Amino acid sequence: MSLQPREQASLKAFNSFGIEAQARLFVQTHTDQQVREALALGEQRQLPLLVIGGGSNLLLTRDVEALVLHMASRGLRILADDGVQVLVEAEAGELWHPFVQWTLQQGLGGLENLSLIPGTVGAAPMQNIGAYGVELKDHFVGLTALDRRSGELRDFSRDECAFAYRDSLFKHEAGRWLILRVRFALSRIAAVRLDYGPLRQRLSEQGIEQPTPMQVSQAICAIRREKLPDPAELGNAGSFFKNPQVPAELAERLRGEYPDLVAYPQADGRVKLAAGWLIERAGWKGCRQGEVGVHRLQALVLVNYGNASGQQVLDLARQIQADVAQRFAVYLEMEPNVY
Repeated sequence: MSLQPREQASLKAFNSFGIEAQARLFVQTHTDQQVREALALGEQRQLPLLVIGGGSNLLLTRDVEALVLHMASRGLRILADDGVQVLVEAEAGELWHPFVQWTLQQGLGGLENLSLIPGTVGAAPMQNIGAYGVELKDHFVGLTALDRRSGELRDFSRDECAFAYRDSLFKHEAGRWLILRVRFALSRIAAVRLDYGPLRQRLSEQGIEQPTPMQVSQAICAIRREKLPDPAELGNAGSFFKNPQVPAELAERLRGEYPDLVAYPQADGRVKLAAGWLIERAGWKGCRQGEVGVHRLQALVLVNYGNASGQQVLDLARQIQADVAQRFAVYLEMEPNVY
């Protein structure tokens, strides 16, 4: 299958905010060879490169004067199985949630808490996605990436990826590595994580005392659907801000002023604050400015009501950042990549 590049292609269907922007040149790749051909095409046309997967962590504020490479590779496979521990591999273009559901259908536990997260498998390690007490790194084994400098393939172990909270080596060396496939170690023996209070409550209300991974996944999907808007119905990129980690002294001072502060002590002595609580306490929840706003049920989610521009979304985000910084002396970092 040869590349089929398109000039001045609309990216509206390739970003979950549903924002209209055009790519100078757009290609979809399904194989490693096509990825190499796309990179060569970009060099030939002297265009910078923007790699996208599901577009669920992307805010487009202008047309993209670059070659936009959409990773569309597919493939799910079991590499090793000793009857208990199972090594699975997924191509970068696989959608994350269907991949998680596939692992559960194979009787494999581990990724159930990460159900219904939008995006692709290849994008997931970039920011070490996490939810409901589990992070990608907890079950990650390795990945294969293309080094754009040398053109060689390299396998990365978990330690080499330098995972941290919503962070990895690949964010710090943006533009060098192009992730092609990712591997996870999962288990046929259930060891579910129920650290998140509302998850335990939901299962208890259903009379489920010893949930299976599939039941945990179903409960999490129900919780997420209640809290988060479907991008197909209301454009958004999920949680727009990271939960900030602050010095313990600042957290104690804030707790003195706000006894209901939502905070979680960290192993390094800092304290993680709930960004959603800070935004809601500042009065932004449900706020609307024309075509953009803060979701009425979840203060962490900025939404496009239909015809917003990326710049309008960014302007609202910056207003929230400034207000939270002024009120609480806390800086909120945006999660999506802004282009």
